[in-house]
Amino acid sequence: MYAGGGALVAALIAAAIVGIVVARGGGGATNKTAKTNYNALPGIRKTKAPWPPEYRYLADRLPPLDLTTLPGHNGLVLHFHVHIDIFVNGKKVKIPALVGINVGAGWLTELHTHDARGVIHVEAQKARDFTVGQFFSEWAVYLDSHSIGGYSGMRWYLDGKLQTGNPQTLIFKPHQEIAFVVGKPPAKIPSSYAFRAGE
Repeated sequence: MYAGGGALVAALIAAAIVGIVVARGGGGATNKTAKTNYNALPGIRKTKAPWPPEYRYLADRLPPLDLTTLPGHNGLVLHFHVHIDIFVNGKKVKIPALVGINVGAGWLTELHTHDARGVIHVEAQKARDFTVGQFFSEWAVYLDSHSIGGYSGMRWYLDGKLQTGNPQTLIFKPHQEIAFVVGKPPAKIPSSYAFRAGE
């Protein structure tokens, strides 16, 4: 009887541990489910490239995206970079400079670009997760599991490996190489990016 009771207790403890790991996303999950339908936010464009920064509705998008403005680069506890490539029929589509930066108002957000290399700056005054979906919605470009902007049939890659599911939920990690491909792929899907010193 005691052996049977001990086995039952052990099984309950094991089930509880499995439940905690699953609830926490598997212990090392790189995805985060959004509370907001990013594609329903004001200004999101389901059009073909190019996609310049969209400022008209940016301030309206920031609260539901859980993004805040920073007066500069002071007091950062989180600061790293990722790289995004977009290819349409083998040709590279540029991610523009100044996504998430309002030069006139003198602020930037936690996710932004300084130039058109495709380097996304992730900078925050507290440690937390940021996702691909937050960046694309800040940029006001439609994104789901098979579409980007006005293009359908999109495939996406992380560090050169084909992915499934919705890229919006991918959590940014330092030095990721994320590639979105529509139509004819480039000669080689990038698996890494040569970041500048200090990036």
